[in-house]
Amino acid sequence: MILEMVMLLLKEEKLESGVQMKIEIWSDFVCPFCYIGKRRLEIALEQFPHRDQVEIEFKSFELDPNAPTYNGKNIHEALAAKYGMSIEQAKKTNEGVGQHAASVGLTFNFEDMKPTNTFDAHRLAKFAKASGKEAELTEKLLYAYFTESKELSDQSTLATIAEEVGLDRQEALTILQDKSAFANDVRIDEGIAQQYGISGVPYFIINQKYAISGAQPPETFANALQKVWEEETAAPPKFQDLSTEDAEDTSCVDGNCTVPDKK
Repeated sequence: MILEMVMLLLKEEKLESGVQMKIEIWSDFVCPFCYIGKRRLEIALEQFPHRDQVEIEFKSFELDPNAPTYNGKNIHEALAAKYGMSIEQAKKTNEGVGQHAASVGLTFNFEDMKPTNTFDAHRLAKFAKASGKEAELTEKLLYAYFTESKELSDQSTLATIAEEVGLDRQEALTILQDKSAFANDVRIDEGIAQQYGISGVPYFIINQKYAISGAQPPETFANALQKVWEEETAAPPKFQDLSTEDAEDTSCVDGNCTVPDKK
């Protein structure tokens, strides 16, 4: 049933009136490069002359659907255990990611970060979308995890975050307590990701024709926006990958978020 809904959405989704460009972003709330990539896109959009004709839609993607809820381990310990590295190696890896974050004005508090399962957070985001609060909640959830060290699997914490963006706290709690609420919405997004062959995030698809993978530099996003605008207002082409080939691989795959060594 979910697969049928996925195929229907892929075939029938259209741009809203007045919108020339729709950017769908697959990401996870515990994915550092997703937050970095989001900010880099926003930097590019600030300079884009047609920003008011661009729609952003966030799509659910779980780096590790089987991840446990927070168990007391910090992010260094969790990374070391998962990939068989030392705590020092994990800290060095996270330090590199933190430098990327700092370059776009983000502060990542790795020492107190609480790695956890994000399914409930994604369900909450779908609830927020129904009220037109998806973008605000997405930013709040990312900031809560990476900067404020909030536990995103804790229902009370999630309800408080929902309340901060203007949603009803009790309604949010009711949604979170019902494990089936908005669950299909999350699974449909993940099903669409599979149809597109998305294995790592962040992943950006523009007008269902152009793809950008990873937290590309703002210049790459800016060039892509201009290219898409020019081509879409002329003759719409087939699906294209606009990622920069020689850029660093700054995406998260299967929970692994590392900065490649420069040689």
